Amino acid sequence: MLRRLALVAAAVLLSGAAALADPIEGNWRTQAGATAQIAPCGGSFCITLKTGKFAGKSIGKFKAAGDSNYTGNITDPETDKTYSGKGALSGATLKMSGCVLGGLICKSQTWTKL
Repeated sequence: MLRRLALVAAAVLLSGAAALADPIEGNWRTQAGATAQIAPCGGSFCITLKTGKFAGKSIGKFKAAGDSNYTGNITDPETDKTYSGKGALSGATLKMSGCVLGGLICKSQTWTKL
């Protein structure tokens, strides 16, 4: 009986942890068609390309900024240049932006959740 109760408690705890996952976590289709994985890493969210020409490359790190917004840095895998980045989550889409000159010049793309 105690063993069964312990198994039920463990299952409830594990399901609760999954429910606490941040909505940005998971796999995303980039505008270029590659898959990017966003996963927790040391209090932030790390972005790693999983498919495409640059598979395995880490391309960014973001922190939650409230109201489904995220800030951090993003790296262009083509040039290896890192920019000030931001992300805005809306449903199953994530608008990613990389900026220079304090945000005067930005490039954006929209990713979709897989």
